[in-house]
Amino acid sequence: MRLLEMATEGAIHVGISDAIIAETQRVLLTKFGWSAERVAAAVETIGTITERAAPTEPLEIVKTDPDDNRVVECAAAAGSEFIVSGDADLLAIGGFGGITIVTAATFLAQFDDQGR
Repeated sequence: MRLLEMATEGAIHVGISDAIIAETQRVLLTKFGWSAERVAAAVETIGTITERAAPTEPLEIVKTDPDDNRVVECAAAAGSEFIVSGDADLLAIGGFGGITIVTAATFLAQFDDQGR
């Protein structure tokens, strides 16, 4: 919840790509059973607190879950410093090209330690 508040307040910048939006829609519809209207509203809200990134180079960094490469591609295209995730496959690689992959708790602790 705190990360969402930080993004809404502009304290952090969150990149998102078309591939991530499509995956989010698919999961909300199929895994969580949300209605199309509820998903559309969520995507609209996501659009207000994120910055669109357009990855141009496909990456194959995450061998154990190839779909997770879309997250790394987005972060690279957005010029991100961090990927904040609870995904074990992403966390296992630890980072890529100057991007550090951490849990939300680790990110928040580092953010607080730096007095941001």
